[in-house]
Amino acid sequence: MKAADFPIDIKDHLFPFHTDAQMAYECIGCEAHYPLDRFLYTCPSCEGLLRICDLTFDRLTEIPGPVWRRIFDHRRMLNVDGLKGIFLFHEFIFPIIPLDAVINLGEGHTPLVRANAELSRWAGVDFSIKYDGLNPSASFKDRGMASAISFINYMIKVKGIKELLGICASTGDTSAAAALYLSYLPHDVVRSVVLLPQGKVTPAQLSQPLGSGSTVIEVPGVFDDCMRIVEQLAEEYEVCLLNSKNPIRIQGQKSYSYEVAQQLDFQTQNLVVVVPIGNAGNVTAVMEGFLDLLRLGIIEELPLIIGVQSEHANPVVLWRERGEYRPVKVRPSVAQAAMIGNPVSFPKVSQLVEEHFRERFFALQVSEQEIIEGMLIANRHGHVVCTQGGESVVGLKKGVEMGLVNANHTVVVDSTSHQLKFAGFQQMYFEDSFPAGYDIKPREELRNRPIAMEASAEAIARHLGLKKKKG
Repeated sequence: MKAADFPIDIKDHLFPFHTDAQMAYECIGCEAHYPLDRFLYTCPSCEGLLRICDLTFDRLTEIPGPVWRRIFDHRRMLNVDGLKGIFLFHEFIFPIIPLDAVINLGEGHTPLVRANAELSRWAGVDFSIKYDGLNPSASFKDRGMASAISFINYMIKVKGIKELLGICASTGDTSAAAALYLSYLPHDVVRSVVLLPQGKVTPAQLSQPLGSGSTVIEVPGVFDDCMRIVEQLAEEYEVCLLNSKNPIRIQGQKSYSYEVAQQLDFQTQNLVVVVPIGNAGNVTAVMEGFLDLLRLGIIEELPLIIGVQSEHANPVVLWRERGEYRPVKVRPSVAQAAMIGNPVSFPKVSQLVEEHFRERFFALQVSEQEIIEGMLIANRHGHVVCTQGGESVVGLKKGVEMGLVNANHTVVVDSTSHQLKFAGFQQMYFEDSFPAGYDIKPREELRNRPIAMEASAEAIARHLGLKKKKG
């Protein structure tokens, strides 16, 4: 649809008007501000975590919330590359980035699929699953990477950067997204490097950065060990860190909340959002995104956020139970992307909960057995859910059993990645081949295996118990 065909009162707002915004890094601790003329991850003054701050955000309040709703609904019909994907919400994500610097590979606007009646009865409540595994690299990480790589592209075009190395630590999804999006930039300017914990990334996930041409380095240990190394590299060398410690990543991931709100016609009263917690960047972005919408009057109420962790990697759950935060030593988990014992974005979660979500944030713990079976059961009812999605589904079930969620709620469950990335865990369940450290014992009714038979219609019909047609 062309801009000339839109209502008169919307035309002036279809294209971003907030391009003269003043944006800065802001420390969540000492509240110091630093210009966005470099890549910065922690506060130079107090070493606190940073967020991206629009110093002119209040200007956006001049447009009433209902008008913002109409702007975004109409903007979806535009055929303009720079306003597709997460940058449909350009004013809220990165208003200083011109449209010709935006990198869009088809991310965002993932479907919200209603669970069928059987699965809803099993969970105890009606709910919908947001399929973020349908992003280009098959995970939600593309939201943050579209934001980060668009900013890099902006720095190349506007600041004249001639050479850049993008680096990240990963359990699989971050590396796939970083390698994919970096590969879209000029190869004579940008290089891509990822650090993975050796033997703790699925073959499908390992294939992705390799296929995108990234330099893949495997190191002994777990994700936290990789993260320590890339943090040191970012501190001491000229590299761009692409983990969620980089606040530019969080900006893009906020689009999840904007989309959920839009998909629900911006009606968030009694909304519950269930998300897995890994490095805590995603749950941070989800909360910040809904706060943006509330500040602008686009929604009337913040949702209840339920964060879910495996009992094998549960520092946020223990923090909510004990009131004191301590990193934990992780054990093997099928929710591999969430197998993180010291989430780097925890200080942001803590502050957001304290200031805005005190009565609206719960952290629930589930077992490894529940996670893998949550994935299998959801997928047997017509869904495409990863192990982290399984973690969210059984987290919802537990929330219903605890009385946190009831039939009056509108429920959205986050499936962060594509099921095929974790098909190996499904196969291990079917074959009963999990190592002891996973604490998983398959139930026969959930196992499934191919059946070898002779090439005979009659034999197959007998096996299936089919009856011949009459006459």
